[in-house]
Amino acid sequence: MASNGETTGLQLRSIIKASGELEISLVDEPIGTPKPDQVVVRVEAAPINPSDLGLLLGAADASTAKASGTATHPVVTAKVPDAYTRAMAGRVDQSLPVGNEGAGVVVAAGDSPAAQALMGKTVAVFGGAMYAQYRTVRAADCLVLPAGVTPAEGASCFVNPLTTLGMIGTMRLEGYTALVHTAAASNLGQMLVKLCKVEGIGLVNIVRSAEQEKTLRDLGAEWVCDSSKPSFMEDLIKALVATGATLAFDAIGGGRLAGQILTAMEAAASQTATTYSRYGSTTHKQLYIYGGLNTGPTELNRSFGFAWGLGGWLLMPFLEKIGPAEAQKLRERVAAEIKTTFASQYTQVISLQEALNLDVLAAYNRRATGEKYLIAPHKDR
Repeated sequence: MASNGETTGLQLRSIIKASGELEISLVDEPIGTPKPDQVVVRVEAAPINPSDLGLLLGAADASTAKASGTATHPVVTAKVPDAYTRAMAGRVDQSLPVGNEGAGVVVAAGDSPAAQALMGKTVAVFGGAMYAQYRTVRAADCLVLPAGVTPAEGASCFVNPLTTLGMIGTMRLEGYTALVHTAAASNLGQMLVKLCKVEGIGLVNIVRSAEQEKTLRDLGAEWVCDSSKPSFMEDLIKALVATGATLAFDAIGGGRLAGQILTAMEAAASQTATTYSRYGSTTHKQLYIYGGLNTGPTELNRSFGFAWGLGGWLLMPFLEKIGPAEAQKLRERVAAEIKTTFASQYTQVISLQEALNLDVLAAYNRRATGEKYLIAPHKDR
């Protein structure tokens, strides 16, 4: 039970039924009494990240979405195309809570000293099921936010900030000295620009419009390549020669961009080659796909030799690789710089009910670079 006497709170859930229909709804979830090592967080803010949309919508065709239910408990249904039902088999008929991260105030605590110490504190949580009015979590999973940091400011404390630090950590662990990033005008991309500037790391930013390029230039980005320009490949090769970047993190996934980046890396390496090889340069070029803004096939035109790699990258395996102590240091750095390096900007703040409004859902499902939605579970109450 929360300290204000409430015994239930709304929680957003997603289920894909055996019939091939997605259903998103709000349910009344019991708050319950926390165990000794647990706390109850009154969730005030939770961002919508692309990784959240993968669970929220699955492989459903959002264009078939229909609304029903009531004003307080809306329901959205949509059809999952037959071609994707096999990929969704692992979650069929499971009602899954959504929301990777968020922030709020601890309103109830278990008996342990660690839990009691958090009572009344503003904390950030990366524990899933955060699109809810209340969330019970282990005290150890809470990150206490510095004085003066609001839940809205701390809500995106984990996914984007730790991903940027993870990219740089991966760069160093694998022996690279610079990197390339796509969808670079996003909240995550802007954090990476600021972080690389502080760390003195060469960063090549790939954007999709002149407006996005200006956004990054205004932040102090030196190398920004607009993929909509006819001179894109020429600009990219020039930036790669200047920075020496042979490592890339791609948020787009589908389409030609991954192959273009590897091709440009090969062209940049060839400019400094002293001998010719029919197998291409010996410089290894590595591209990691960490997102799927384009869900189509990844198209590769094999014009970049044989010294290359293409793989997937996720935050959680990186954190497991470096271990709990190092991961905690990264979290503490994020908390300390949440108003500067790791600050997030939001396009719109919406309630849980508004998250199921068809027009709003269509807007945040566009996953447009530079647009980010924040759910405020207690908005309008």
